[in-house]
Amino acid sequence: MCRRVLLPSLLALIAGAGCDTFSSDMRSLKDAFVPPSPSEAADWAVDTTDQENQRRGVTLLGTAIFGSDEVYLQLFRLYVQESEDPLVRAAAISALARHGTALDAKLIAVNLDSQFVQVRLAAAIGLQRLHDPEVAEAMYQKLVDENESADIRVELAIGLGQYPRDDVFQALVTALDQTELTVNYAAMDSLRILTDQDFGIARTRWITWYETTPLERRFAANSLYLYPTFVRPYGFWDYVVFWDMPVWEKPGLPAGLAATGQRSTYEADDASHSGSESR
Repeated sequence: MCRRVLLPSLLALIAGAGCDTFSSDMRSLKDAFVPPSPSEAADWAVDTTDQENQRRGVTLLGTAIFGSDEVYLQLFRLYVQESEDPLVRAAAISALARHGTALDAKLIAVNLDSQFVQVRLAAAIGLQRLHDPEVAEAMYQKLVDENESADIRVELAIGLGQYPRDDVFQALVTALDQTELTVNYAAMDSLRILTDQDFGIARTRWITWYETTPLERRFAANSLYLYPTFVRPYGFWDYVVFWDMPVWEKPGLPAGLAATGQRSTYEADDASHSGSESR
Protein backbone atom coordinates (compact mmCIF):
# COMPACT_ATOMS: atom_id res chain seq x y z
CA MET A 1 0.00 0.00 0.00
CA CYS A 2 1.30 3.42 -0.87
CA ARG A 3 2.25 5.35 2.23
CA ARG A 4 0.14 8.32 1.09
CA VAL A 5 -2.98 6.16 1.25
CA LEU A 6 -2.28 5.17 4.85
CA LEU A 7 -3.35 8.41 6.54
CA PRO A 8 -7.16 8.07 6.08
CA SER A 9 -7.04 4.50 7.39
CA LEU A 10 -4.86 5.52 10.32
CA LEU A 11 -7.25 8.35 11.14
CA ALA A 12 -10.13 5.95 11.51
CA LEU A 13 -8.14 3.45 13.53
CA ILE A 14 -6.60 6.03 15.86
CA ALA A 15 -9.87 7.84 16.49
CA GLY A 16 -11.35 4.57 17.69
CA ALA A 17 -8.34 3.44 19.68
CA GLY A 18 -7.57 6.72 21.39
CA CYS A 19 -10.71 6.83 23.52
CA ASP A 20 -9.89 3.65 25.38
CA THR A 21 -6.14 3.79 25.74
CA PHE A 22 -5.13 7.12 27.28
CA SER A 23 -4.63 6.71 31.01
CA SER A 24 -2.81 8.25 33.95
CA ASP A 25 0.27 9.16 31.91
CA MET A 26 -1.77 12.03 30.43
CA ARG A 27 -1.73 13.65 33.85
CA SER A 28 1.84 14.79 33.29
CA LEU A 29 0.54 17.55 31.02
CA LYS A 30 0.59 20.54 33.36
CA ASP A 31 0.38 23.33 30.81
CA ALA A 32 -3.40 23.37 31.01
CA PHE A 33 -5.94 23.03 33.80
CA VAL A 34 -7.96 20.55 31.77
CA PRO A 35 -5.81 18.01 29.87
CA PRO A 36 -6.94 17.04 26.36
CA SER A 37 -9.32 14.14 26.15
CA PRO A 38 -8.11 10.88 24.61
CA SER A 39 -10.08 11.47 21.42
CA GLU A 40 -8.79 15.05 21.15
CA ALA A 41 -5.16 13.95 21.34
CA ALA A 42 -5.74 11.22 18.76
CA ASP A 43 -7.54 13.67 16.46
CA TRP A 44 -4.71 16.20 16.81
CA ALA A 45 -2.14 13.64 15.72
CA VAL A 46 -3.86 13.17 12.36
CA ASP A 47 -5.00 16.75 11.84
CA THR A 48 -3.41 17.59 8.50
CA THR A 49 -4.87 21.11 8.59
CA ASP A 50 -3.00 22.19 11.73
CA GLN A 51 0.65 21.23 12.12
CA GLU A 52 0.80 22.45 15.71
CA ASN A 53 -2.05 20.09 16.58
CA GLN A 54 -0.21 17.30 14.77
CA ARG A 55 2.91 17.92 16.81
CA ARG A 56 1.01 18.04 20.09
CA GLY A 57 -0.92 14.90 19.29
CA VAL A 58 2.15 12.94 18.20
CA THR A 59 4.02 14.06 21.32
CA LEU A 60 1.18 12.91 23.59
CA LEU A 61 0.89 9.57 21.82
CA GLY A 62 4.67 9.16 21.81
CA THR A 63 4.99 9.65 25.56
CA ALA A 64 2.11 7.34 26.38
CA ILE A 65 2.72 3.79 27.53
CA PHE A 66 0.44 2.47 24.78
CA GLY A 67 2.38 4.29 22.07
CA SER A 68 3.83 0.95 21.00
CA ASP A 69 0.44 -0.17 19.64
CA GLU A 70 0.83 -0.95 15.94
CA VAL A 71 -1.64 1.70 14.81
CA TYR A 72 0.45 4.42 16.44
CA LEU A 73 3.73 2.97 15.20
CA GLN A 74 2.36 3.14 11.64
CA LEU A 75 1.54 6.80 12.15
CA PHE A 76 4.98 7.59 13.60
CA ARG A 77 6.71 5.82 10.70
CA LEU A 78 4.60 7.67 8.17
CA TYR A 79 5.48 11.06 9.66
CA VAL A 80 9.16 10.17 10.08
CA GLN A 81 9.33 9.57 6.33
CA GLU A 82 6.82 12.04 4.90
CA SER A 83 5.99 14.93 7.21
CA GLU A 84 7.15 18.21 5.71
CA ASP A 85 6.90 20.06 9.02
CA PRO A 86 10.20 19.73 10.92
CA LEU A 87 8.58 19.86 14.37
CA VAL A 88 6.04 17.17 13.50
CA ARG A 89 8.78 15.00 12.00
CA ALA A 90 11.02 15.52 15.03
CA ALA A 91 8.17 14.56 17.37
CA ALA A 92 7.49 11.45 15.29
CA ILE A 93 11.18 10.48 15.39
CA SER A 94 11.21 10.77 19.18
CA ALA A 95 8.02 8.72 19.44
CA LEU A 96 9.28 6.01 17.09
CA ALA A 97 12.62 5.82 18.90
CA ARG A 98 10.78 5.35 22.18
CA HIS A 99 8.33 2.69 21.00
CA GLY A 100 9.80 1.23 17.82
CA THR A 101 12.12 -1.67 17.11
CA ALA A 102 15.68 -1.96 15.88
CA LEU A 103 14.26 -2.15 12.34
CA ASP A 104 13.20 1.48 12.69
CA ALA A 105 16.77 2.70 13.19
CA LYS A 106 17.33 3.04 9.44
CA LEU A 107 14.20 5.17 9.02
CA ILE A 108 15.48 7.49 11.70
CA ALA A 109 19.10 7.53 10.50
CA VAL A 110 18.04 8.92 7.12
CA ASN A 111 16.97 12.06 8.98
CA LEU A 112 20.55 12.79 10.04
CA ASP A 113 20.80 14.44 6.61
CA SER A 114 17.74 16.64 7.07
CA GLN A 115 18.09 20.34 6.32
CA PHE A 116 16.38 21.06 9.66
CA VAL A 117 18.46 21.05 12.81
CA GLN A 118 15.46 20.02 14.95
CA VAL A 119 15.04 16.88 12.87
CA ARG A 120 18.74 16.00 12.91
CA LEU A 121 18.89 16.46 16.69
CA ALA A 122 15.82 14.27 17.24
CA ALA A 123 17.39 11.59 15.01
CA ALA A 124 20.71 11.71 16.88
CA ILE A 125 18.95 11.31 20.23
CA GLY A 126 16.58 8.69 18.88
CA LEU A 127 19.39 6.47 17.65
CA GLN A 128 20.59 6.14 21.23
CA ARG A 129 17.49 4.02 21.87
CA LEU A 130 17.64 1.74 18.82
CA HIS A 131 20.52 -0.62 18.07
CA ASP A 132 21.40 -1.44 14.47
CA PRO A 133 25.07 -1.76 13.47
CA GLU A 134 24.16 -0.70 9.94
CA VAL A 135 23.47 2.88 11.08
CA ALA A 136 26.74 3.32 12.98
CA GLU A 137 28.59 4.59 9.90
CA ALA A 138 25.98 7.29 9.24
CA MET A 139 26.29 8.32 12.88
CA TYR A 140 30.06 8.63 13.00
CA GLN A 141 30.26 10.36 9.63
CA LYS A 142 28.14 13.12 11.12
CA LEU A 143 30.18 13.07 14.32
CA VAL A 144 33.43 13.85 12.53
CA ASP A 145 31.81 16.60 10.45
CA GLU A 146 32.69 19.76 12.37
CA ASN A 147 30.22 21.76 10.30
CA GLU A 148 27.45 19.89 12.10
CA SER A 149 25.93 21.43 15.23
CA ALA A 150 27.89 20.62 18.38
CA ASP A 151 24.66 19.62 20.16
CA ILE A 152 24.02 16.99 17.52
CA ARG A 153 27.60 15.73 17.60
CA VAL A 154 27.35 15.32 21.38
CA GLU A 155 24.27 13.11 21.02
CA LEU A 156 25.89 11.08 18.24
CA ALA A 157 29.01 10.53 20.34
CA ILE A 158 26.80 9.27 23.17
CA GLY A 159 24.90 6.91 20.88
CA LEU A 160 28.07 5.43 19.40
CA GLY A 161 28.94 4.03 22.81
CA GLN A 162 26.80 0.98 21.94
CA TYR A 163 28.99 -0.09 19.00
CA PRO A 164 32.29 -1.81 19.98
CA ARG A 165 33.97 -1.50 16.58
CA ASP A 166 37.28 -0.23 15.29
CA ASP A 167 35.77 2.34 12.92
CA VAL A 168 33.60 3.72 15.73
CA PHE A 169 36.62 3.88 18.02
CA GLN A 170 38.59 5.85 15.43
CA ALA A 171 35.73 8.33 14.93
CA LEU A 172 35.37 8.88 18.67
CA VAL A 173 39.11 9.45 19.01
CA THR A 174 38.92 11.98 16.18
CA ALA A 175 36.16 13.79 18.08
CA LEU A 176 38.53 14.26 21.01
CA ASP A 177 40.32 16.89 18.93
CA GLN A 178 37.24 18.89 18.04
CA THR A 179 37.01 22.41 19.41
CA GLU A 180 33.95 21.90 21.62
CA LEU A 181 34.68 20.47 25.06
CA THR A 182 31.18 19.00 25.32
CA VAL A 183 31.86 16.89 22.23
CA ASN A 184 35.27 15.87 23.61
CA TYR A 185 33.77 14.64 26.88
CA ALA A 186 30.88 12.82 25.20
CA ALA A 187 33.38 11.00 22.97
CA MET A 188 35.57 10.22 25.97
CA ASP A 189 32.65 8.72 27.89
CA SER A 190 31.78 6.46 24.96
CA LEU A 191 35.40 5.37 24.62
CA ARG A 192 35.37 4.42 28.29
CA ILE A 193 32.23 2.33 27.76
CA LEU A 194 33.66 0.57 24.70
CA THR A 195 37.09 -0.24 26.14
CA ASP A 196 36.81 -0.04 29.94
CA GLN A 197 39.88 2.22 29.76
CA ASP A 198 40.27 5.84 30.83
CA PHE A 199 42.76 8.13 29.15
CA GLY A 200 40.71 11.29 29.47
CA ILE A 201 40.62 13.44 26.33
CA ALA A 202 44.26 12.75 25.47
CA ARG A 203 43.95 11.52 21.89
CA THR A 204 47.54 10.25 21.64
CA ARG A 205 47.12 8.06 24.73
CA TRP A 206 44.01 6.44 23.27
CA ILE A 207 45.81 5.79 20.00
CA THR A 208 48.82 4.32 21.78
CA TRP A 209 46.58 1.96 23.77
CA TYR A 210 44.76 0.94 20.60
CA GLU A 211 47.94 0.22 18.67
CA THR A 212 49.49 -1.82 21.49
CA THR A 213 46.38 -3.85 22.35
CA PRO A 214 45.61 -7.06 20.44
CA LEU A 215 42.49 -6.89 18.29
CA GLU A 216 40.65 -9.52 20.32
CA ARG A 217 41.15 -7.58 23.57
CA ARG A 218 40.26 -4.06 22.47
CA PHE A 219 36.56 -4.33 23.26
CA ALA A 220 36.50 -7.46 25.36
CA ALA A 221 35.71 -5.61 28.59
CA ASN A 222 33.28 -3.01 27.28
CA SER A 223 30.53 -1.95 29.67
CA LEU A 224 26.83 -2.41 29.03
CA TYR A 225 25.47 0.61 27.19
CA LEU A 226 22.23 2.20 28.44
CA TYR A 227 20.65 5.15 26.71
CA PRO A 228 20.54 8.29 28.87
CA THR A 229 17.30 9.81 30.15
CA PHE A 230 16.27 13.19 31.50
CA VAL A 231 16.19 13.85 35.25
CA ARG A 232 15.83 17.18 37.04
CA PRO A 233 15.43 18.23 40.69
CA TYR A 234 11.86 18.61 41.90
CA GLY A 235 10.71 22.24 41.82
CA PHE A 236 8.19 24.32 43.72
CA TRP A 237 5.27 23.46 41.46
CA ASP A 238 6.04 19.75 41.68
CA TYR A 239 5.41 19.92 45.40
CA VAL A 240 2.33 22.10 44.97
CA VAL A 241 0.80 19.49 42.67
CA PHE A 242 1.92 16.75 45.03
CA TRP A 243 -0.59 14.21 43.72
CA ASP A 244 1.04 14.32 40.30
CA MET A 245 4.77 14.33 41.05
CA PRO A 246 6.82 13.56 37.93
CA VAL A 247 8.43 10.13 37.84
CA TRP A 248 11.60 9.80 35.83
CA GLU A 249 12.33 7.16 33.24
CA LYS A 250 15.24 4.83 33.90
CA PRO A 251 18.19 4.59 31.51
CA GLY A 252 17.53 1.54 29.39
CA LEU A 253 18.89 -0.96 26.93
CA PRO A 254 18.40 0.06 23.29
CA ALA A 255 15.90 -2.00 21.32
CA GLY A 256 17.88 -4.62 19.46
CA LEU A 257 20.82 -4.74 21.89
CA ALA A 258 20.86 -7.94 23.92
CA ALA A 259 21.96 -7.77 27.55
CA THR A 260 25.16 -9.75 28.09
CA GLY A 261 25.77 -9.40 31.81
CA GLN A 262 28.23 -6.57 31.33
CA ARG A 263 28.70 -3.83 33.91
CA SER A 264 26.12 -1.10 33.48
CA THR A 265 27.11 2.35 32.28
CA TYR A 266 25.08 3.78 35.17
CA GLU A 267 25.53 3.32 38.89
CA ALA A 268 22.76 1.56 40.77
CA ASP A 269 21.51 4.72 42.48
CA ASP A 270 20.94 6.36 39.10
CA ALA A 271 18.31 3.76 38.40
CA SER A 272 16.27 4.75 41.46
CA HIS A 273 14.33 7.20 39.29
CA SER A 274 11.67 5.38 37.31
CA GLY A 275 8.62 6.24 35.29
CA SER A 276 7.46 7.58 31.97
CA GLU A 277 9.11 10.96 31.44
CA SER A 278 11.93 11.17 28.96
CA ARG A 279 13.59 13.64 26.67
